[in-house]
Amino acid sequence: MSSAGAINLTNQFLIAMPGMADEMFAGSVVYLCEHTERGALGLVINKPIDIKLKNLFERVDLTLDRPELADEPVYFGGPVQTERGFVLHDHLVSDVPGYNSTLSVPDGLDMTTSRDVLEALSQGAGPRRVLITLGYAGWGAGQLEDELSRNGWLNVQADPGIIFDTPVEQRYSRALSLLGVDPGMLSQEAGHA
Repeated sequence: MSSAGAINLTNQFLIAMPGMADEMFAGSVVYLCEHTERGALGLVINKPIDIKLKNLFERVDLTLDRPELADEPVYFGGPVQTERGFVLHDHLVSDVPGYNSTLSVPDGLDMTTSRDVLEALSQGAGPRRVLITLGYAGWGAGQLEDELSRNGWLNVQADPGIIFDTPVEQRYSRALSLLGVDPGMLSQEAGHA
C-alpha cells in the first residue's frame, strides 16, 4: 500500500528542467511506466541513437517486415541495462494473446521486454505503434520524489500522441505545452516565484 500523501506518477511524462545536472537527462522527456514506494521506471522518448530498427532486428537475427518501421530510430531509454531492448506500445486488444513479459501501465501504454514482441513485428504483426529503446531510467525508493522536490523535473499526464505521432525534435516542447509552458519561460535557476 502506498502511504498517505505519496505521489504516483505512473503514466506521466517527466520533463527535465533546464539546468538538469545530469547530462544524460538534460532536455529529456521520460514516460514513466511504473512508480511505487520502491522506486520508478521510465523510458526516455526523445533521445534517438544511431541505430535504426531494421539494424536492431538484424542484430537479434530477425527481419523486420514492417516497412513503415524499418528506418525508425532506436532510442536511448536510460542508463540502466543499455544492452536490453524495451518496447513501448499501445495496449493490445483483448482478443490478442499477450507477450511473455509485458508491464501494462494503468490507463496508459504497454512496455514489453520479451523477444516475442520483436518476433511478432518481424512477421508484419505486433503492435501498430511502437517506440523501442535500449536501456531504461530507474530511480530507487524516494529518489524521484527527491529530484522533484529540488525542481529537477516537471510532470504531466502523458499523451501517447507525443510519443508516437510527434517528430522527435518537437517532443520536449510539446510535452511542456501540455502544462501550458513555453520552453523559453523556463529559467535555469531553481527557486520559487
